Amino acid sequence: MAVPSTPATPSGAASPRVPLPSGAGGPARPHISELRLAAFAGHRRVGVPLGAVTVLTGPSGCGKTTALLAYEALARLGGGAALADVFPDPVACVPYGARPDAQRRRGFRVGCTAEGPEGPVRLDVAVQAEPELRVVGERLTADGVTLLETALRDPGRRTVQAAWHTAGSSPVTRAPLPDDRLGTALLPLRVAGKTDGQRRVLAAAEQMVVALRSVFPCDPRPDWMRVPVPIGSGRLLGGCDNLADVLWRTRQECARRHQQFVAAVRAGCRGPVAEVLAEPLGDGTVRGVLDRGDGGRTDFGRLGDGELRYLALTLVLLTGPGVLEVDPPGEVPPAMRTLTVLTDGLERALDPRQGAELLGLAARMGERGHIRLVGTVSDPAWARGTPGVTVVHLNP
Repeated sequence: MAVPSTPATPSGAASPRVPLPSGAGGPARPHISELRLAAFAGHRRVGVPLGAVTVLTGPSGCGKTTALLAYEALARLGGGAALADVFPDPVACVPYGARPDAQRRRGFRVGCTAEGPEGPVRLDVAVQAEPELRVVGERLTADGVTLLETALRDPGRRTVQAAWHTAGSSPVTRAPLPDDRLGTALLPLRVAGKTDGQRRVLAAAEQMVVALRSVFPCDPRPDWMRVPVPIGSGRLLGGCDNLADVLWRTRQECARRHQQFVAAVRAGCRGPVAEVLAEPLGDGTVRGVLDRGDGGRTDFGRLGDGELRYLALTLVLLTGPGVLEVDPPGEVPPAMRTLTVLTDGLERALDPRQGAELLGLAARMGERGHIRLVGTVSDPAWARGTPGVTVVHLNP
């Protein structure tokens, strides 16, 4: 089960804050406030509350990484991905010890809640892993009203029977939907929006899809960041191996945001830091460099793993979908989007000072509402003392 603690409260002297852009506030942005693992791998009947910054902790084998994988899977389904692409090994998601029924069927169930202008909207999905991978049931609800419900009626057909709220001359509309896609993501293409009921269904589905789609799984790999990289798209990859290329772009595009990044690097790295540069090498590649301010420079190849991971995660928190390799909903104005960063082993290679600086920056960015962070750590003490951080203990 998941046991949330209250957000951490300040203790001791506060470290200097990196200045953030002004203009916080605005309308409620759709975001995921709870992840539900009803029956998924090692989890049964687990609800994971999600704050602006959430740290999942617990002993080895308690399912911290599994919870992140479930979140990422829902996000990809919300973006319209096919089940086979999201779950290449679906049997690994079946709860441990689950026995097949008389038809040799086994599966798993996941869900989430999206908060936003429509209030809390719940999505629950049942997936059959054996003998064939398919969605066998889905339910979208708000305020106790079932807005969409699907069920597998005929195992011989590759469709599910869907029924969605209409509130017109007919209370519901029924139609088949494919059994390898999330029905909620397909509703905007199927619902006309002519009645109040249909408009409510559309609004709830769009809130859920927008909340799910902007997710960036991030696992910085220091060895990849140490070598020069070709100048390319300037879109940061999940492994952050093209960090120097992204710096080459962001330093030229937004001087103010770059200076905020330099201030954060200065707070978390040893020695003086006057500038963080992408240095061209004349062969179409660039390498990352710290300018020490006294004529000396340290290229990324000489930095430790903790410093490089801190650099990468700081850049992720201070940028957004325009820089990160994500596919945000283009039809939604940026002011209504929230990017969620998923990071397994958040504290890996970081020292206590770097961890405190990184979590503090994440919490301050989370206050603004445009970015959220869900990470896993082995030691819950790593996250203590930082205001705005929700610590969730996962028990095996």
